[in-house]
Amino acid sequence: MELNIDFFHIVNDSVAEKGNILISEPFLGDNYFRRSVVYMVENNENGCIGFVLNKPVGISINEVVDDFPESDFTISVGGPVSSNTVHYIHTLGARIPDSVLVAEGIFWGGNFNLIKELIAEGSVKPHELRFFLGYAGWSADQLDGEMQEHAWLVGRIPPRMVMQAVDPEFWKKTLASYNNKYRAWANFPEDPGLN
Repeated sequence: MELNIDFFHIVNDSVAEKGNILISEPFLGDNYFRRSVVYMVENNENGCIGFVLNKPVGISINEVVDDFPESDFTISVGGPVSSNTVHYIHTLGARIPDSVLVAEGIFWGGNFNLIKELIAEGSVKPHELRFFLGYAGWSADQLDGEMQEHAWLVGRIPPRMVMQAVDPEFWKKTLASYNNKYRAWANFPEDPGLN
C-alpha cells in the first residue's frame, strides 16, 4: 500500500498577516531561522517584518543597552536585519505612546524612554514586554516566494504564548499542538544523517 503523504509539502490555510506566526520547516538551514517561530508584526505592499520568538540570547537588556535600568528583562535574537538595533513588543497598549497595535492586545514599539521609566519603577513585568536584537524582514513578494518553496507554515498562537515564548524548545512545543502531519515535524532530528 502506498501512502499519499508528503510531510514537507505545506498547505497554508492562512496568509502571513500581522498577528500570525511563521513556523520554519524542520530542515531550514538558515542559522537565524532554523527551527524558529516568527511573530509577524507587519505585512504590506512594501514587505513583511517579524521577530523570532524562540532564540534567547541569555543576557539581560541592560547588558546590551547603555543606561538601561537593572532588570530581569532578557533579550532574544529577532532576526538577521539590523542586528545592532533593539526592538520590542508589549501588552501595555495606550500606556506607551506611539506603539502600534499588531493583534489581540499585542503592540509593537512606542516611546522607548517611557519603557525605561516604567521598568525602573517596577511597573512592568517580563511577561508584558519582550526585547529583540534585530528583526526578520522580507521585501515585497520575498516571503511569498519562500512560502511557495514550503519553508514556512503559517499559524496562530495565543498572545500569552507570544509573550512567553523564550524557550528554545518552543518550536517543538508549537508543532506538538497541531493535530496533523506538521505535528510529526517536532520529532524529526535536526540532522537526519546523524540518526
